[in-house]
Amino acid sequence: MIEVRQLTRVFRTYKKQPGFMGGVKGLFHREFEETAAARDITFDIAEGELVGFLGPNGAGKTTTLKMLSGLIHPTSGTARVAGFDPVRRENAYRRIFALVLGQKNQLWWDLPAIESFLLLRHIYGLPAKQYQETLDELVDLLDVRAKLNVMVRELSLGERMKMELIAALLHRPRVLFLDEPTIGLDVVSQKAVRSFLRDYNRRHRVTILLTSHYMADIKELCERVIVIHKGLKIHDGSLARLEMAGGRKKIIRFRPAAEALPVGIAAGTAAGAVGPFADVAAFAPEGVEPPVVAGDGEITLHVPTDQVVAVSQRILAAGPVADITIEDVPLEDVIAALFKAQ
Repeated sequence: MIEVRQLTRVFRTYKKQPGFMGGVKGLFHREFEETAAARDITFDIAEGELVGFLGPNGAGKTTTLKMLSGLIHPTSGTARVAGFDPVRRENAYRRIFALVLGQKNQLWWDLPAIESFLLLRHIYGLPAKQYQETLDELVDLLDVRAKLNVMVRELSLGERMKMELIAALLHRPRVLFLDEPTIGLDVVSQKAVRSFLRDYNRRHRVTILLTSHYMADIKELCERVIVIHKGLKIHDGSLARLEMAGGRKKIIRFRPAAEALPVGIAAGTAAGAVGPFADVAAFAPEGVEPPVVAGDGEITLHVPTDQVVAVSQRILAAGPVADITIEDVPLEDVIAALFKAQ
């Protein structure tokens, strides 16, 4: 469905010197700087896949989506989406994909969303029956029927994003590019959008390429992730394989019980790392980051997986513990370590 080969985009920007004289000098002798937003990116996405596209700010994610949408041209390399070349921007291609940018609106701000939907119906030349069937399905899935006639500017951020998704899907695209669709949304709205995307992908086998800085989006929706950093692809595979990169460690968190503390030291304070737990570094294996004592007295250790049992036993043998948990390394930390290693 999507074939990308050595896709590269280099931006050339003018470097202006400060002050009036710098501006005058720039009229006759300009300095330019080249920045590679995407470099030799190659991947394939099959029909019906829902793939996460990750990277820090400025990594080239949005640039790549815009190249696949035909909004900007690549400096080199090729891309094919459902057999179309995005660079040519054929009308037939525009009918089979949609791009949703979480930070930009395509709906008319001073009109009800339904007015924008009617306009899109005429732009895409949708038959009345198909339009109404699709609209009814999307409105019911997203539970926004009561908001169709409300001015877009008066909708909440979550309601606006739901309307943006409806606008993007009215023409039943086969490919959907989503750039941070849950940005700025509250927890309830994020969950609603994720649930909708998962159900819609299963119903219609739409191919989705999703960027997000919220790892909950990726973990709930994507079995496969592509990670880029500084314009380069550094990972392409299953989410499980990416999580395994942090699987060599576990996080142990524990809090000493009140009876383990000397008289005058309250439980639930940073002073909790005293008494039998005064030397918290002694519980950490060699070669790992030092323990962290939080303001509420909770002690955090990063421990190699093969030493979790031994370290837990030492903690419990040292004195009474109010609570103890063993957790996987968060996906955010795994990805951050991946970026740092590049």
